[in-house]
Amino acid sequence: MKSPCEEIVWDVLPSIRAAIAEELVRRGISQKEVSKMLGITPPAVSQYVSKKRGYNIVFREDIRQAIARLADDLIEQRVRGGDLVGRICAVCRMLQEDESACISARCRGK
Repeated sequence: MKSPCEEIVWDVLPSIRAAIAEELVRRGISQKEVSKMLGITPPAVSQYVSKKRGYNIVFREDIRQAIARLADDLIEQRVRGGDLVGRICAVCRMLQEDESACISARCRGK
């Protein structure tokens, strides 16, 4: 059984990064540039975009909107480095507060 922290590291954060990467690519940003923006490898972006990893969670609309705003700010270079970490943490907290979210392996049947 995973601890809550393990679930965040292995399931929640990759799902958030995948959603951000997908949003940026959808807006025409290259996978290479997305990798630089997010501080992850180009192969990680490729796997996120092709849905090979990071798609364990379905986000409710307000969380999707927060991710879209974060993508806007990344494109406009209004957020970087430590600010990016804080914004991703804010999205993670929103998800943790969502009682309808299924972020544990038990409720996903794993």
